[in-house]
Amino acid sequence: MAPDPTIAFASVTARIAAAAQVAKRDPASVSLIAVTKTFGPDDITPVLDAGHRIFGENRVQEAKAKWPALRERYPGIDLHLIGPLQSNKAKEAVQLFDAIHTIDRPKIAEAIAQETARQGKRLQLFIQVNTGEEPQKAGVMPAEAAALLEYCRSDLKLDIAGLMCIPPQDEEAGVHFAFLAKIARELGLPQLSMGMSADFETAIAFGATHVRVGSQIFGERPANPEVG
Repeated sequence: MAPDPTIAFASVTARIAAAAQVAKRDPASVSLIAVTKTFGPDDITPVLDAGHRIFGENRVQEAKAKWPALRERYPGIDLHLIGPLQSNKAKEAVQLFDAIHTIDRPKIAEAIAQETARQGKRLQLFIQVNTGEEPQKAGVMPAEAAALLEYCRSDLKLDIAGLMCIPPQDEEAGVHFAFLAKIARELGLPQLSMGMSADFETAIAFGATHVRVGSQIFGERPANPEVG
């Protein structure tokens, strides 16, 4: 049986606050991105009615199908793209989203830079780091993160806010969160997008500023390690 989204949302926010307090952090320093991939407006509106406004989607086309109408009804929505982005979708992504967490190569960065300049829009941007160096997974290799950041900043004039990662499923998440936090410190980046439904409290202990939680709020969906 699927959870009541309103009750589940309240539970997750309470757990975030408790984890932040244990880590001696201000709970307000952690943003909850409620991940709504595969869920429709009827599932999402109870969380909107509860006052939440930060949501995440994995695919541009799915976001395009449901969020414009929701935005007409609920002002102040902050929509984050947390799934892989293809360069041919950059125009729509920049139109739809307020943040993109998955810059992982120069081609994507170039497409975003071109579209933000053309549309006159500033987005919150993250570089995705493949902390496990998994060949099948998106993300820049850790050793190449500094070079990609420099290219984004110096050549493309993009304002990169932080780093994002998705740890390997069969490894201890905390090791990867600590590694991402170390890279971010070395690069002088303040934001860390890390932690999903199974491990967001661990991520908060290691400094996450954005946690991506879906199934703990909206119920189970088909298995996909890049959702939350």
